[in-house]
Amino acid sequence: MTDFSKYNKFNVKSPATIKQQLDKLKSRGCIIADEKKAEETLSFINYYRLAHYFEPFLLDKYHYKEGTTFEKIVQIYDFDRKLRILILSVLEEIEIALRAVISNSHSMRYGALGYLNAENFNTHHNHQYFLSKIERMIETNDDKAFVKHHMKKYKGAFPLWVMMEMFSFGNLIYFFYDMHSSDKKPIADNYYKAKLSHVENWLGCISDLRNHCAHYNRLYANKIGDIPASDERWENTADSMLFSYLLAAKRLYLRKDRWNSNFVIPLSSLIESQKDILDISLLGFPDDWEIKLVFYNY
Repeated sequence: MTDFSKYNKFNVKSPATIKQQLDKLKSRGCIIADEKKAEETLSFINYYRLAHYFEPFLLDKYHYKEGTTFEKIVQIYDFDRKLRILILSVLEEIEIALRAVISNSHSMRYGALGYLNAENFNTHHNHQYFLSKIERMIETNDDKAFVKHHMKKYKGAFPLWVMMEMFSFGNLIYFFYDMHSSDKKPIADNYYKAKLSHVENWLGCISDLRNHCAHYNRLYANKIGDIPASDERWENTADSMLFSYLLAAKRLYLRKDRWNSNFVIPLSSLIESQKDILDISLLGFPDDWEIKLVFYNY
């Protein structure tokens, strides 16, 4: 049992009332037009979370830029939330397509249960660890109908395309990483029309973006991770801010005929609705971002 009394020696901050939180913001130069509404806002958005959205407006540790208002920060917070939801919907499509591509390719080459054979992966693959993860996935999902069905009818033998329904996005990507290069390259060539090294890089970046969004991290004026790889066939990426990651998502999005309508148009509408308070350069967006993000031929 953990002895929590050991933490008593640390000088942890005391909790502050909502009024004290607002006073702190005002002391740093934040303008609050409607204090009652601000109090209501802080009752359902934690001060610590909202404070992250004030960071881009800091002059120094204790002062905000002139004209910083509580209402503007909340608008940016709401924009960020809607943007994460939109991005996650696109990443879901990328993930589902990747599951299909990998399971079809690997199972057609090695059979429905070929993933249980260490020889069907590269030398970096830790097969015992992989099998232990498979066992945990089955145990975790043992209440699901399709798992019960395969346990009863096939004694726990799960074809790859069924097993992959239990994979996390991270599991899926590492499965791809651990495939033989001779098996991965046709996928990169035929589906993503790109170098294998680039596809692997973009998948890692997309995984980071997904985790960033799934954990409600700030997108606005924030870096995500590594800089996505550039490809001579596409617009080059320049940094680790959101726009570069969206270009990576564009490269991995297989249903090209849906990209503009499912993502670019809703994104444009979202940005347009908040254009008075947004600085899109703080998302890594260039002025001609729509031209660069749209698919023109598919």
